[in-house]
Amino acid sequence: MAAESDTVRFALSARAARTGPQPISFLMRQAVENPSLISLAAGLVDYESLPVQPSRRGFERVLDDGRGRHTLQYGTTIGDATLRQRLLEHLANLDGIAPAAFDATADDMVIANGSQQLLFLLTEVLVDPGDIVITAAPSYFVYTGTLQTFGAQVRCVDMDEHGMVPAALEAVLERLEAEGELGRVKIVYVCDYFQNPTGLTLAVERRAELLRIVQRYSTGHRILLIEDAAYRELSYGDDPPPSIKSHDKSNACVALLQTFSKPFAPGLKIGYGLLPRDLVEPVVLQKGNHDFGSANLCQQLALAAMESGDYQRHVEALCRRYRAKRDAMLEALERELGDFEPGNTQWTRPGGGLYVYLTLPERFDAGPHGALFDRAIGEGVLYVPGTYCFGPDPDRVAPSNTMRLSFGVCSIEQIREGIARLARAIRAIDTGQ
Repeated sequence: MAAESDTVRFALSARAARTGPQPISFLMRQAVENPSLISLAAGLVDYESLPVQPSRRGFERVLDDGRGRHTLQYGTTIGDATLRQRLLEHLANLDGIAPAAFDATADDMVIANGSQQLLFLLTEVLVDPGDIVITAAPSYFVYTGTLQTFGAQVRCVDMDEHGMVPAALEAVLERLEAEGELGRVKIVYVCDYFQNPTGLTLAVERRAELLRIVQRYSTGHRILLIEDAAYRELSYGDDPPPSIKSHDKSNACVALLQTFSKPFAPGLKIGYGLLPRDLVEPVVLQKGNHDFGSANLCQQLALAAMESGDYQRHVEALCRRYRAKRDAMLEALERELGDFEPGNTQWTRPGGGLYVYLTLPERFDAGPHGALFDRAIGEGVLYVPGTYCFGPDPDRVAPSNTMRLSFGVCSIEQIREGIARLARAIRAIDTGQ
């Protein structure tokens, strides 16, 4: 006879009950179960380019007699002080300013287990169930899962080829104020460089304007503008514009998040954030509950890569490699779909990052339960349905005719073949074959 403890269910917390499976888990399972699939879905980095030799040199430096014991000891919860200072200088250099222009010090920098942990921590210290977080439409779908866990409500803001539309953000905030809901708005989230999923970058003239709008509506409390710049350094043409954070002259409203995962090595699991000063302590206290600090060994390896110049050399090599892959995807789309209802079939042309966003005529259902998704798998290609990238805004219906395509993992030959397979699936669905 089964013990009573074997038949009675655990009483999960409300937070656990709100946490659903991430869409990426389903997509990864599809790829694992069908190894012949060409996955244009995975937002992973190029496998062949991972910095094995620079990392080996870095380990040798940080494990020598002078630094080895320090490297293998616990670190601090906020992160290594030398690395934080180096990262502050790095962010300033990317913006073409002196570090002092941020009105911040290394004590306002927090090291985390990837920028995803910082997104979680910032949401954890600001958002209660029922609070509102504003995102773009479309936006980064993994963060949508985090918002679901915390019971947040999502409001979406239109974006165009120049990124989030300031007038649209203002309209949403104005409506919430009129409805008496402005007090529940805690975060505006913007992925502003080569956005996941569209590959688009927020235009330079919109950056200060978005910040001014957030400041203007920060009445009873400050609204945090999270600037997710995970793809910032993967630029394949002109230099990207200065950060929104560079306009936050008093370091009061913007949390600028970046990572080593995309420009160097995701295995390090090192992200970092320059935060408003009065958010540092709450975030560090919560991080202490999570892990007492990110792995010291990984932090020291990241620091060694920056000090030796290996980091910058790798970024430059990676950009050359990804540029060729992006060009291959754009050329393949033009070749395979350039004549397929021009004007109704469109795709973004990103200046960096890892993604191209494809929009089909409205009659197509590219969602996870649509005929196109199944047909694409049958043809041997996988994509991310665009419906995943729209938060659960009660005032909106997510379009079903879009998809995210990633050129990060596949070889140029696989990219060309993958787009050819996708085009066959699209045309087959269109003709009812």
